[in-house]
Amino acid sequence: MAYSPLRNRYELMQYNHCGRSGLKLPAISLGLWHNFGGVDPYETGRRIVRRAFDAGVTHFDLANNYGPPGGSAEVNFGRMLATDFKTLRDELIISTKAGYYMWPGPYGDGGSRKYLISSLDKSLQRMGLEYVDIFYHHRFDPETPVEETMMALDQIVRQGKALYVGLSNYSAEQTEEAVAILRKLGTPCLIHQPRYSMLDRTIEVSLLDVLDKHGIGCIAYSPLAQGLLSNRYLEGIPEDSRAGKPSGFLKKEEISLEKLQMIQKLNEIAGKRHQSLAQMAISWLLKDKRVTSVLIGASSIQQLENNIQALDHTHFEKAELEMINQVLGKSQNHV
Repeated sequence: MAYSPLRNRYELMQYNHCGRSGLKLPAISLGLWHNFGGVDPYETGRRIVRRAFDAGVTHFDLANNYGPPGGSAEVNFGRMLATDFKTLRDELIISTKAGYYMWPGPYGDGGSRKYLISSLDKSLQRMGLEYVDIFYHHRFDPETPVEETMMALDQIVRQGKALYVGLSNYSAEQTEEAVAILRKLGTPCLIHQPRYSMLDRTIEVSLLDVLDKHGIGCIAYSPLAQGLLSNRYLEGIPEDSRAGKPSGFLKKEEISLEKLQMIQKLNEIAGKRHQSLAQMAISWLLKDKRVTSVLIGASSIQQLENNIQALDHTHFEKAELEMINQVLGKSQNHV
């Protein structure tokens, strides 16, 4: 049966202006970093993407190396676009990135004009698209002049391969420099995608202020700190969790008893708010109006729906925020 999206989907989602631009993004966006690659069941991912769109999620975030294997998330998403969203392209915000290792040799990594333009061309081919809405440089490259990287982003927009450009994993200082160059070129930076969660508050030191000053949107990735801010770790480290797997980004040795106790205390606060820990963690990010959207992942429709329900309760009382800060302590970076 052909997919027919819910007619009232846009009434179900909150949309925020991306910085001072005219573009609006859903308060919750779906990232395809995990669970949508060639090693994952395609139909499961397809059902998740459909359900997300039915809930008003219009923004889907990818990168050239998402999988595994690298590139396979874009291939799978391209199949979904062709079968389920062929007539809905103008209702979607699709982003991809380049910056990390993608293919062997000196031109498959970093921030050179050669790599970025070649990578985007390959991403467009994999997804069957003429353009993406947002193209990011995925990380700062100290071996490439910032001017070269920003000129590549400017060229990509002028060629019609992307409508907007963004930065990811740039520090506040690096962002200031890149934004100034892009402005001179006439292609302003739309958005920044940093890692941000209750357990990693590094961007609060200065990056959020830089983005606010320049009218740049912020979309936070890893809002649940690789799953730590969920019910998965309340009783310890499950064998089938990311921390339990030897190949995961989250290492078992990084999770101390102190951290587990912190998560349990946060879960108690969430319970008093009638939220799951994951819902509270997402709501906590969205309390800051400088945060345009929170980028979630999902391995099931149930997990997706649970996370989206965070939008039902985004208000925090002063006492709740004080309790959360007391649990988190003074450190700006717990992970």
